[in-house]
Amino acid sequence: MSESCTDAPEKERTAPNLITNVATTASTVPDTKALDGIHQQLQRRGLPPGEHYLDSGYPSAELIVKSRKTYGITLITPVLLDQSRQTRAAQGFQADAFTIDWKYQQVTCPQGQTSSSWSPCTQHGHPMIVVAFTKPTCGPCPVRELCTTSRRGFRQLTLNPRPLTEALRTARAEQADRDWQDAYALRAGVEGTMRQAIAVTDSRRARYRGLAKTHLEHVHSAVALNLIRLNAWWNGRPLDRRHTSHLARLELSLAA
Repeated sequence: MSESCTDAPEKERTAPNLITNVATTASTVPDTKALDGIHQQLQRRGLPPGEHYLDSGYPSAELIVKSRKTYGITLITPVLLDQSRQTRAAQGFQADAFTIDWKYQQVTCPQGQTSSSWSPCTQHGHPMIVVAFTKPTCGPCPVRELCTTSRRGFRQLTLNPRPLTEALRTARAEQADRDWQDAYALRAGVEGTMRQAIAVTDSRRARYRGLAKTHLEHVHSAVALNLIRLNAWWNGRPLDRRHTSHLARLELSLAA
């Protein structure tokens, strides 16, 4: 479900948060494959958001670039961090520490040494760039152990094309910022919508067979939730009522 929402407090909002789109897919379809179709539906109906808050199942450099270029939508989502040995060990020079000169197709390491080769290639059906330094350059480096332990004796990097690399580096830098983390807290409202859908309409269980009938059921559920939200909005009732567990109610009754 796609939801219109704002980070303003409930009392300061000028409109209720409503579900604006429903997409139903088979359970085997990964989130990354569903996102483009969702954006297409929102664009056809004139409801594309400026920012789309997603969980960690959606992001990729390709989707970040395509969503912004094709639909004008900025994805607010935690991206996968660098999985290199240096990052996992929390020491050494990870790929983001290298400066890339795209014009002259050269990479500079943190010690100021430049790469010797720039080789475009295809890996798993995707265009990539393999950048390598030389053994004479890396061999005598005083911090080589922090950069590479390769038996070849030199550092090698595998890069995405420029738009994807820059988008990924920017996203990783932004998500480490406290302001980004505070803004991403808005995603909790989407999770709240899912919880409401399960609790009120039992959306986790399909009552019909077939994707078309299940989608119709999901649309009816979304309409019902929007009516509940509109009713609460018009009557000034908050939707974020805190749930009290059975154990908490028992403790309160005993304390009374």
